[in-house]
Amino acid sequence: MRRWLANSLKRKLSLLLLCAILLPLLSTGVVSYQMATSVTEDKAKESGMNTLKQIKEKLEFVIQDVENMSIFLIGEKDIQLYLDNDEEDVTRYSLIIGTLTNLAFSKKYISNITIIPKNGNPELSNSTILQSGLKPLLEQHKVDYRNAKKWWTSLYENKTTEGIKRVVSVVRPIRNFYNFKEMGSLSISVDQKEIARFINEAGWESSGYVLLLDKDNKIISGGDPKWLTQAFSDVFPQMDTFTSESGVLNYSGGKDQRTILYQSIPSLGWKLVGFIPTQVYKAQNKYVLTVTAVAIGVAVLLAIGLMFYFLQWVTKPLTKLTHYLRDLNPDDTIPMYKIKSTDEIGLLVRSYNKLSERIGRLKDQVQQNEAMKKEADIQALQSQINPHFLYNTLSSIHWIALMNKDRQIAEMVGALSDFLRFSLNKGEEYCPVKQEISHVQNYAYIQSIRFPDQFEIEFFVDPEMKEIMMLKLLLQPLIENSLIHGIQKRKEKGQVFVHGELQGSQMRFVVEDTGVGIQEGKLREIRSLLMTSIDTGRHLKGQVRPVTSNYGLLNVHQRLQLHYGSDSGLTIESEWGKGTRISFTIPLGEVQA
Repeated sequence: MRRWLANSLKRKLSLLLLCAILLPLLSTGVVSYQMATSVTEDKAKESGMNTLKQIKEKLEFVIQDVENMSIFLIGEKDIQLYLDNDEEDVTRYSLIIGTLTNLAFSKKYISNITIIPKNGNPELSNSTILQSGLKPLLEQHKVDYRNAKKWWTSLYENKTTEGIKRVVSVVRPIRNFYNFKEMGSLSISVDQKEIARFINEAGWESSGYVLLLDKDNKIISGGDPKWLTQAFSDVFPQMDTFTSESGVLNYSGGKDQRTILYQSIPSLGWKLVGFIPTQVYKAQNKYVLTVTAVAIGVAVLLAIGLMFYFLQWVTKPLTKLTHYLRDLNPDDTIPMYKIKSTDEIGLLVRSYNKLSERIGRLKDQVQQNEAMKKEADIQALQSQINPHFLYNTLSSIHWIALMNKDRQIAEMVGALSDFLRFSLNKGEEYCPVKQEISHVQNYAYIQSIRFPDQFEIEFFVDPEMKEIMMLKLLLQPLIENSLIHGIQKRKEKGQVFVHGELQGSQMRFVVEDTGVGIQEGKLREIRSLLMTSIDTGRHLKGQVRPVTSNYGLLNVHQRLQLHYGSDSGLTIESEWGKGTRISFTIPLGEVQA
C-alpha cells in the first residue's frame, strides 16, 4: 500500500503542481522583494536629495540676503560720510548704530553687523563683542580677502556679552564712491545656530544628520558639536572625495554602514552632506519583506487549496476506476462505470466501458470456442472408442490369417489394426507428420483393397517436415471425401495426390483429386458453412447439428481453427467435371493444448 501511495498519480501530480506553483511564487517574491528594496533605497536617496535641495535653497536665500544687505550698507550715505570724515561724529555714530541694530533685529539669522573704519573712528556694531575671532582669520587669509569683492569666512567664535557665538561672516571692503579709496571694512555674521535650525527643520532622517562644509571642507554646522571647525577628512578618514556638484557615496566606518548624499552651493563652494544609516533601509526592507512574505504565503495557501480541489476533481474518477480494476475478479463480470463528464477523463471511462463490453464478448466467445473444441475432441474420441473393440478383434483375425497363410487378409487386417491404433493414440491430439502420413497410407491401402482398380494415390511430402508435430486425423477425412464424393462417382479410374511442403514459417498440405468435382452452387454452400461454423456455434445452444455429407470437412475445418487460429482452416477449390483441391496451412512451432 505504501508503495502504491508513493507511486500514485495523485501524489505525482501534487508534487509536480507544488513545484510548478511554489517555485514561480517564491521566485516572484524574491524578485519583488529585491525590486521593492531597490525602489525603497532609491526613494530614500531621492527624498534625501530633495531635502538637501530645500536646505540649499534656504541657505542660498540667506546668503543672498546677507550679500544684498552688505551692498546696501556699503552704499548708505551716513556710513560713507562717517568713514570719510576723520573727526568723530557722535550723532551720525548713534544713527548708524540704530540702523545696524534694526537690520540685525529684523533678521533672526544675523548675529552681528560690524563696520571697522580705517580713519581711527570707533567701530560700528549692533552688539558688544568682547573678543572677535574675525581678525585672526583676516590676517591668515589676507591675500584671499584683499583680492575678493566679498569673502566668506569659515566658522569662528565671537565672545559677546551674551556669551560665545559661532558664526560665519561675509566681509567686504568699503570704498569711497568718488575716488574708490578704501575707507574700512564691513562684516555681517550669520549665526551658526540658525543654520543648524534650517537643517533640523528640513525633516532629515531622525537617525541621520546633515553637515554643512565650507570651501575648505571644514564643518560649519550639523552632526556632533565637537566636529565644528574640524576638517571633514579628519572626522571621516575613509570617506571618498567629492568629485561633482552632487552625488551619492557609500561610507563604512566600523560597524556603521551609511549612504552619503551631497549637494554643492556653487556661489560659495560650500557643500551639504547628508548621512543616511543603512538601518533606515533595513527597517523599511523588513516591512517590505513582511508584506511580501504575507502576500506570498496567502497566495501559496490559496494556490495549494485550489490545487488539491482540482486534483480531487480530476483524480476522483481515476481513483474509483482504479478501485474497480484492483478489486476485479477475472471470473466475474466487469462492471460498467457511470460517465459524468465529457472531457479526457470521460473519454477514458467511455473507453473503459467499451473495453469491458469487448472483454465480455471475447470471454463469451472464448468459452464458446472452448466448448466447441471440447465437443470436437469428444466426437473424435467417440470415433476412436467405437472401433476399440474391433481393434482387439482384428488383431486376433490378423494372427489367424497369418497362421492360415492368407497374406492379403493378414495385410489388410494389419493395416486396419494400425489405422485404429493411430486413431486411439492414447488420447493424444498431436503426432509427427510422418505418423499422420503413415496413417493415411494405411487408410488408402484398405480402401484400395475394398475398391480395386478404382483409384491411385501418390504422396509428395518434404522429408524435412516429417518430424514436425501436427494435429492428427486431418488428412484422412480429406482423402475419404475425395474417394467418396469424387473418385467413386466416376466410371474411369481416378487419382489422388497428397502434397506436404514447408513455406517459410508454415507447413502447407494439399489433397487433390481427379474426381467429378463440386457444382458451383454446392461449392458456395460448403464455403458458407465453413465460414460460419466457428462464429455461430448453434450446436452449443441446444440445437442439433445438421447432418450433412460434408461433415468430415466441417470437422477438420473447426479443429484447425480451434487449435491454430482463424487464419488456419480449409480452402476448397473445385471445378465440376475436373476435380477438387483442398488445402490448409499450419504454423510451425504452434502446438496448442
